[in-house]
This record gives sequence, structure tokens and C-alpha cells, in this order.
Amino acid sequence: MRRYNPTEIEQKWQNRWEADGTYAVDFNGTTRPKYYSLSMLPGITGAGIHIGHGRTFQFADIKARFKRQQGYNVYHPIGWDSFGLPVENYAIKVGKTPRVAHDEAKVHFKEQLKRLGFSYDWTKEISTADPEYYKWTQWIFAQLYKHDLAYQKEQPQWWCETDNTVLANEQVEGGKCWRCGNPVTKRNLKQWFFRITAYADEILEATDALDWTEMVKTMQKNWIGRSVGAEVEFAVSGQDSKITVFTTRPDTLFGATYVALAPEHPLISQLVNSDTREKVEAYIQASQQKSDVERQENKEKTGVFTGSYVINPVNGQKLPIWVADYVLGGYGTGAVMAVPAHDERDFAFAEKFDLPIIQVIDKPEHSADAGCYSGEGELINSGQFNGTRSEDAREQIVAWLEQQNSGRSKTTYKMRDWLISRQRYWGAPIPIVHVDGRAPIAVADECLPVILPEVENFKPTGGNTSVLAQVDDWVRVWVDVETGKTVPITENKPDGDNWVEGRRETDTLDGYACSSWYFLRYLDPHNDNEAWNPERINHWMPVDYYNGADHAVAHLLYSRFWMRFFYKLGLVPTPEPFKRMMYNAYIMAPDGQKMSKSKGNVIDPMEIMDSGYGADALRVYEMFIAPYDMDAPWDPRGVPGTYRFLNRAWNLVQEFVDKDPNDSLDANEKTAQELLRLTHSTIKKVTRDIEDEKFNTAVASMMEMVNGLYKIKESHGIDMSDEWRFALESLIQILAPFAPHITEELWREMGHDDTVHVSHWPKWDEKYLKSDTMTIIVQVNGKLRAKLELPSDMDNQGVEEAALADENVQKFTNNKPPKKMVYVPGKLVNIVV
Repeated sequence: MRRYNPTEIEQKWQNRWEADGTYAVDFNGTTRPKYYSLSMLPGITGAGIHIGHGRTFQFADIKARFKRQQGYNVYHPIGWDSFGLPVENYAIKVGKTPRVAHDEAKVHFKEQLKRLGFSYDWTKEISTADPEYYKWTQWIFAQLYKHDLAYQKEQPQWWCETDNTVLANEQVEGGKCWRCGNPVTKRNLKQWFFRITAYADEILEATDALDWTEMVKTMQKNWIGRSVGAEVEFAVSGQDSKITVFTTRPDTLFGATYVALAPEHPLISQLVNSDTREKVEAYIQASQQKSDVERQENKEKTGVFTGSYVINPVNGQKLPIWVADYVLGGYGTGAVMAVPAHDERDFAFAEKFDLPIIQVIDKPEHSADAGCYSGEGELINSGQFNGTRSEDAREQIVAWLEQQNSGRSKTTYKMRDWLISRQRYWGAPIPIVHVDGRAPIAVADECLPVILPEVENFKPTGGNTSVLAQVDDWVRVWVDVETGKTVPITENKPDGDNWVEGRRETDTLDGYACSSWYFLRYLDPHNDNEAWNPERINHWMPVDYYNGADHAVAHLLYSRFWMRFFYKLGLVPTPEPFKRMMYNAYIMAPDGQKMSKSKGNVIDPMEIMDSGYGADALRVYEMFIAPYDMDAPWDPRGVPGTYRFLNRAWNLVQEFVDKDPNDSLDANEKTAQELLRLTHSTIKKVTRDIEDEKFNTAVASMMEMVNGLYKIKESHGIDMSDEWRFALESLIQILAPFAPHITEELWREMGHDDTVHVSHWPKWDEKYLKSDTMTIIVQVNGKLRAKLELPSDMDNQGVEEAALADENVQKFTNNKPPKKMVYVPGKLVNIVV
């Protein structure tokens, strides 16, 4: 009998698939339904992927293989997120240029992915750092700029001293840089932004209907953070200035006892006096060392009095103005009216600094709220609004404020516009030319791409510009101020009054810009004339299945924003990019921590495959280890276990194909029924599990099937019957998405001359799922005492009598009548004695 040797068969079939174009999609094939499946664009983050990455990529591969076997025209593409901090930092680490470091690392990345047997269409591979790709990223930037969705302004931004660049809010996690993990600070810079807030409402309102992992939807809604309320103006006592606050509870305005300003608020310098200035300045300096997350954590409140007051517009009361870092300068107006009786943060602050607490909503007697009450009720201590329900008073008080010219209705968002400038070299140049006295000029379409020039020293200087600012011949350019056409400064100035000397923008685009639309370029990767062919996009979009283990907010929000923009321009058929989005959990290191190169706890899939177990055993274990949405520590015993499972399946097929054709072709009736019932039930279970993304239980079902086939073999042997052939071929087919190499080999050994991976998925028949017997669990006082195989049509009385008659059960009942018997039909009997 031939032995299972992964090393022998895996390379063989990988080469054959590539030579035959097994996974190359026919974009023009419209006779079969389409299925577009992919994982988030892999980044060149170092020397290669680890097993956690491999698991993430496998989910989309299984979906693609499953649908391909069901007869769909499947596209499963691959490409590289090549620009940005990860690649540039890796290049600095290895002492090579980003281009060289990237291209060399990509060789190993590709080897790993090919060895793992993913069904990618490698003929359509893309890279975001190739000019033929980023030409169209720049084109998209120009379209956004022309539609007033890209703009430049100066304001304080997060700055990473390690990476020497600004960061978007979404890239600051717990006050630290998302890439290097070091603390960030604020720096005042002129930056480019995309106006994602213009789409905040429609993105938010479309979120609940998405077929996405619920956690991701919740995170996106929280990040957008829409609040409906009012802006209220408080006049500063003794000054000709006002402080505007935003509140979602204008009904509590009579209960305001102080106003709190963010340390960044621009009016603070006017509000301090000689007695308070030093303390306030020291407090502001200390707050700058904290991230927004740290400032909002539920811990002891801090603050300092400015020495000034405001006038409450509804009752004329003077309220002290404090500076408190729990107020954020980037949210609302950077100022809050504090109502300690009805807000927990304000209550904690007021208690610490002994500030008044005035109740203005009557707390219900049954309320469990202690200290302050944040619910609804009737207004008290609120002048002419006393007795009004708080829900109604909100609208009435805002209307009164509008009459007094002291306030207005307002909707605010936690989300800020998308900061896309980077002071780093390795990124797509922003296609803008600056001319003194004029608004920024978008480079004309016909002059794209703006090629990133090669430089000898690409390391960031820590200044406010990238190293591109030092490339004089690239920065200086002739530009037609009307059309945006450009000519290198090294050439003669073109004729015409519109041609002047300008300066290219030297910031580069955030890598997220390049990865916000790649799923569209995948569908037309070699088009030199347009970013994509609308007719092809109309057929293939949206993406049917998309998964990843990161970027739940940033990348996914940006992609939705751009897709909606393209939809409004008539360039795509739907406003949402991803039909189904699955956010999967991590495989953790054996020590229980997240795998990280910096921690030295990553596992290279090549080590496992080269050890003799092969790719299929690794693939099967990575699906079996846990449900997709549950983190799971790596168990070194797992791959040997799945290798044994595959070896057992292999041996069953070898026994079948080694049988003498002259042996009996007919299994006895009982064996045939057992084979059919086991096979059809497993086909149904695995099919449903893959559809429902229960990949671990699909593997478990196939393991149970193999165990069941061995039991049948031990009782009746393997013969050349149609039932045995059907069982083994069905096992090969349902195992194929998980273990593509071994199944391809076994499929050919079963006598087929085509690939199992195209249009070969078995179907189950419900008539074979009806069993003549049922397994009944028997408990005595809640403890398992017997398992009975009984006729499936036995009535309740018969089941109870059979349970009491069991020899082991009688030991625990002492042959006495039970006090009570509970029968769950078809499942268990519990006897109480």
C-alpha cells in the first residue's frame, strides 16, 4: 500500500495547478454565477508571514474553493500592501532601500503562500507601490480634491517621534503609535485631509444592515460617534467673548454648575489671571503627555480653575470656568457645561473639587442610580420648564435659546476627517503642485503618475517635511495653472502665459489610501487607460466574502467612504464594497501572547511544512484549533494530530484502490445503509458549516466520518461497491477546501482525470438521513449511567421501560420504582431516585 508523503505530492500539485491555470479566473465568463472572495491585502511587514497570517488567509481560500467546487466562477486574488511605515521601517532595519527590501522580502512571502496551497490567481497579482497602481491612487486623490473632499489645513496632529511622521486618530492606540508602540505627542502642522465626515451620516445609517461581524459594526458606529443635541453660548463675565459648548442634554441646562474646557481650548490664555496662570500652564503641559484614551479613562478626575466665570443663559447664574483633561479638544467644541447631578464624570469632578450639585430632573423612587441620575423624568428647579418631561424639554429649551440668540440645534461626530499626509519617503506622492498666491493645483490626469524619485538617503529627518523636499529637481516643476499639466524643471519652460514655476507637494500619502480601493483594481489589474472597467466592476462587485484580523475601523471605514464616493460618480454599482465581512480572531503563541516578531514568539509555517507534516496538516489544524472568532493558543501537538487524520483518510482510499477488481462489487444491505447514512449526513453538515463559517466543526465532522468508515471497515471490510466509492469520493470532495493537495492526489487515484477543485461538490439526500435507531442517554439523579440504542419509532413508555431494564441503571436504582422520570424525546431519560 502506498504511503502518504506530503513532500512528494504538494509541490507536484502546486506546479500542476500553476501550469494548468486551475485557479485563473475568466473575467468574461458569465454563464456561471460569480463569487469574489479575498482576505485583507497582505503587507510586507518583515521577512515573512507567521502561522496566524496563514490562518487568516485560509478562511477566504476555503470559501473560494468551496464555491469553485459548487460550480461558481470564482475570483480569489492576491497582491501586496507595499507602501507605508512597515516597509520603510523594515528597510531601515535591514539597511536597504525600501524598493530593494520590499522586493526581496516579497520573494519569501510568495514562496510561503504558494507552499500553503492557496488558490490565488497569481496572473493578476498587484502591488500598491508599483507606478501602474499608484497612478490610479493619485487619480482618485485628484477626483476627491476636485469634489472638495480633499483639503489642506494646519492644526495640532499626533506625532510619532520614533517613526518621524504624523498619525491619524485611528492609528493612535492607547496613546501609542499603531506600528512601533511608542508614545505619541502633538505637533502643529499643515496637513492634507479627506473629508470623510461628509459621509458620516450615510455610512452610519447603512451600518446596521451590513452582513458583517457584529463587533466590527459596533466599533464603526462608536468611532463615528454621532451625537444629536445643541450648541449653547455662555458669555464670559467681564469680557467681550463667549464660550460655546455642545450638549446632548439641553434639558439639564438649569443644573449646570461649572464649565470645563479642554487644555487645547484657544480661549484659555484670555481667561487666566496672575494668580492662576502658572498653575493652568503647568496643567496644560502635563495633559499633553496623555493620549485621548488615557484622558477619558474612568479614574480620578484632574483640573484647575482659570479664575474666570461665564453666565448661564437660562438663569443668569455665574459659573466658574475650569480646565479639565477629561474634555477633549477634538470633540464637540472642546468645552462642556457640567451638570454634576446628572452626569457621572461631572459628578466625580464636582465631588473632588467641592463644586455645587443641583438636581433638575426628578429621580424616580425606584431608580438604582447612586450619586447622580442620568435618566429621564420631570424637570425641577428649572424655572418656567418645571413639570415638563425631560424628553419634551430638550426641544423646548433649544427653541427658547434660539429665540434669545444663545443656542441652536446641532449634530456632532466623534469621527474626524481622515489625515492622509505622511512626512515619510516610502509612499505615493500627493499629486499636488503649489504656486504662491494660488490654491493648490491638482496634477492633470495625463501627467500621472507622479513618480516617486529614487533617493540615496530615505531615512526621515524628524522635521516637518519628508526627504522629498531635498530633491530639488523633482520638487521644482513647470505647471500650467489652468490645466495642472506639468513639465520637469530641467526642461525648457513651455510657451504660454499659464506656465509658471511651482513646487510639488513633498508629503506622501498614508498607506491606507492605497489599500482603500485595491479590491476594485484587482478586477482590472492591467488596465493602463482607467482605474477599472465599469462594465467588469458592475458584474463582479460587491466582494462576496472578505475577512481579516485587523483594521476594523480605519481601513474598513475608508473603503466604505471611497466606495460611496465612486458610487455617486456612477463608477461602481453599489455603495458598499463588501457583502459579507468576517473579522477573525488570532492564533496566539504557546505562551498565550499575541504573536509578534518583536517578542520572538512567531512560528514560521515553513518550519512546520518542512518538518514532514506538510501544508495540508497545517491547514486542517488551523481551521480545527477554534471557532473563527475566538483567540486560541498554538498547540504544538495539533499538527501531528491532523496529520494522523489525513493519513487515516489516505489509507482508506489506498485500501479501496488496491482491491482486486474481481472482488465482490456489492456491499450487504446493512453496510450499504450505514455508508450512505454516514456519508450523506457528513456532506450536509460540512456544507452547512462552511456556509455558516463554522470551519472547526466542519473538520470535526470529517474526522467523525473517517472514524465511522474505519468502524464499518472493521466490521464488514472494504469492497468495490458503489457505496464505498461514493463515501470515499465524497470525503475527498468535502475535505478538498481544507486539504487541497492530498485530495487532488486521491481524486486522481480514484480514477478521475480532472481536478477535484472545479465543479465537484457532493449533494446529500435527506432520505438517507432518517435513522432506524436513536441513541438515548440515561441518567440517574443527573449522572450518566447508560447509552441505549433503541428503535427510532419507540413510544415514550417503551423508552422508559428500556431505561429501567438496563443492567447498569438497575445498580443505581436498586430495582425500586423511581420517584420521577423525565424523558426528553429522542435524547435522554433522567431517573430520580
